[in-house]
Amino acid sequence: MLVDSHCHLDRLDLEPFGGDLDAALAAAAEAGVGHMLCVCIDMDNFPRVRELAHAHPQVSASVGVHPNERDTREPDADELVKLAADDQVVAIGETGLDYFRSEGDLDWQRERFRRHIAAARAAGKPLIIHMRDATADTLEILRGERAGEAGGVMHCFVEDWDTARQAMDLGFVISFSGIVTFRNAQALKEVARKVPGDMYLVETDSPYLAPMPHRGKSNHPAWVRHVAEHIAQLRNTDLDTVAQQTTATYQRVFGRIS
Repeated sequence: MLVDSHCHLDRLDLEPFGGDLDAALAAAAEAGVGHMLCVCIDMDNFPRVRELAHAHPQVSASVGVHPNERDTREPDADELVKLAADDQVVAIGETGLDYFRSEGDLDWQRERFRRHIAAARAAGKPLIIHMRDATADTLEILRGERAGEAGGVMHCFVEDWDTARQAMDLGFVISFSGIVTFRNAQALKEVARKVPGDMYLVETDSPYLAPMPHRGKSNHPAWVRHVAEHIAQLRNTDLDTVAQQTTATYQRVFGRIS
């Protein structure tokens, strides 16, 4: 069984499935995807994310605010802890830092990140970390806020081996998206070869970042199989081994699985 460890089911383009989310979930099941983590990026849409997890046993949810979401309601740590008490909510995030799309004084991003880490530690739930063009600050805050007490995942990892090693030393596993299948992602492919078998996950980040051979299309959870197949090639192993390793890692980090 494969697990799509990071997707946005509430945002999928359902036109290829006749507008039917159940058809998209059935396509995922046919591809061997037995579980999906539907990740929240803003509080206004959290009720929908939670609803999907309650309606579908193969779906879990997270709660959090993406670092790029500027004009949105800002939860405090106590609210995040309260919402994370739901059995279907298995993580805090996605949270982190993104300096690529944000300009000016970004103290608000860093403070939001710290609140999410505090909530994860208090709730005993892992973190889903988004890191883009902010490697040094992200790792510094993770260390300073003792984020390793919560642990979690470096979502859609695109950095080099040294950064991966530092993240793993802090207690975070590495998640590979469709980017690892792109021809120009040579440094990332090397990370996929080197990462220990119990320290990595696969994801789609759907509807974004469709893997080869579907690059440029709207992504969906069934295509996590392409990510897993590519990693199997890079690691000179088979799909079953990648599926077993990533499913076991998902269960260790997030607990609940269908």
